[in-house]
Amino acid sequence: MAECGALKFGEFTLKSGRKAPYFINTGNYCKGSQLAQLGRYYADCIKENAVEADTLFGPAYKGIPLACACSAALAEKYGIDTNYAFDRKEAKDHGEGGNIVGKKLTDGERVLIIEDVITAGTAVRQVLPILKNAADVRITGMVISVDRMEKGSAGKSAAQEIFEEFGIKVYSIVTLTDIIAALEADVLPGKEFLPAILEYRASYGV
Repeated sequence: MAECGALKFGEFTLKSGRKAPYFINTGNYCKGSQLAQLGRYYADCIKENAVEADTLFGPAYKGIPLACACSAALAEKYGIDTNYAFDRKEAKDHGEGGNIVGKKLTDGERVLIIEDVITAGTAVRQVLPILKNAADVRITGMVISVDRMEKGSAGKSAAQEIFEEFGIKVYSIVTLTDIIAALEADVLPGKEFLPAILEYRASYGV
């Protein structure tokens, strides 16, 4: 993440208005080698947690390449051949139409959502109606690259809220705790930002 510029330290204003000492932008992954490695990390997370899925669903836009890379990595590394699909921001009104590209979803299908970062759980709330309108699918979980472990308005993390509200468990490759541990162990450059990150976690973390 640090090498690819997806993880940065400094002072950043988040969508929530909070001033954060670190920022995660998975849009900075822009090379094939980076995407391939990221796909393998997602595949490892799915395998390690024994999450079952017939189809990987990547919400537009950042989830699209992640779902594709993860599906390829599962097939290549573990011999697990999943389908993949993603949504369009605007429904197509010609050809086959619809707003889902890739696997045509069917009733009872096990769908695993692949996303980048969870902060407020907005993406899940937006994508669930799309999935349920397509078919009576069963959501088996959601895999993300980073869990910021921040509390929302209800005092719980987005991952906790998503599980309580929808019964969807969130699996993350990296958490804020992991980032802090890496800074403390000098695995990452930026240890001078550690006090600010710890203070931020004390204020907003769960």
